[in-house]
Amino acid sequence: MVDDSSIGATRRSAYTDDQIRLVAKVARMYHERNMRQTTIADELHISQARVSRLLKRATDIGIVRTIVSLPVGVHTDLEEALERRYGLREAVVVEASGTDDLLPALGAAAADYLETTLTGGDNVGISSWSASLLAAVERMRPARTRVVDQVVQIVGGVGNPRVQVRANRLISGFAAMTGAEPLFMPAPAMLGTEAARDTLLQDHTVAEVIRTWPKLTMALVGIGSLDPSPLLRESGNAIADPDREALRAGGAIGDVCLRFFDVNGQAVRTPLDDRILGISPEELQAIPRRIAVAGGPEKTAAIRGALLGKRANVLITDHAVATQLLDAG
Repeated sequence: MVDDSSIGATRRSAYTDDQIRLVAKVARMYHERNMRQTTIADELHISQARVSRLLKRATDIGIVRTIVSLPVGVHTDLEEALERRYGLREAVVVEASGTDDLLPALGAAAADYLETTLTGGDNVGISSWSASLLAAVERMRPARTRVVDQVVQIVGGVGNPRVQVRANRLISGFAAMTGAEPLFMPAPAMLGTEAARDTLLQDHTVAEVIRTWPKLTMALVGIGSLDPSPLLRESGNAIADPDREALRAGGAIGDVCLRFFDVNGQAVRTPLDDRILGISPEELQAIPRRIAVAGGPEKTAAIRGALLGKRANVLITDHAVATQLLDAG
């Protein structure tokens, strides 16, 4: 493998000593003495265009080398590696010093990402009970103008009334920060029977929500593991043990919007699917921008499966998980 120094030496051999001396002199005046190109041109009695060419030549032949030194807590190298490995549109990697710091760090990063990239005209779908999404919305600042047309719930609501307030706060809070019209799913996420789910699908208010899903331009989701999070367990929508065992037997390791998948991102189908009131994997993958906010070592396998299965094409996660995702085979 040929390094940059040998390439520079080869290119320098094409120039005379006097030419290289002039290139080096101009480079030092510009980079070390912070002189303007016009001042350099006047002092050396050459044109500014020639100064510009000489500075470019200084880089080409290795006299000037650019080194990017990343500040502490900035991980663009990891982000770019994740984007290449998993075909992501974008990755955001944050520092989290411990368990207590994880949600605030993810929330702050997600809020900043949303404030930067929401520029108007989006229709956004949000899953109804993600602690990381709630942390993001709580840290968002109100936009000066309307940047989202509509925000829609893409999984049924939760069962426990106290937790229902959190789900409503997630959608309502996002709407308040972006100027969006909120549209709630007035039904539970998980029904006792397939017939009960089918009956609710006929309800005109539920049908109205579902009709908006093909028009979504962005989805904002969490990534769950097979074992329920404290928030999901509290919600009354935690999966019953027989259903969980069936999923485990099928190789399930995680879910997005209660649609489970295995380590390779392939859907794991069980009778539970027929009782879920929420967006399907196919409908989700049709949404152009799918942003997942998730972190913590216990979720690494689920996050990797979600990325391999294209459930998300933007990932906001923590440094430890990012490293493990890149180390995975």
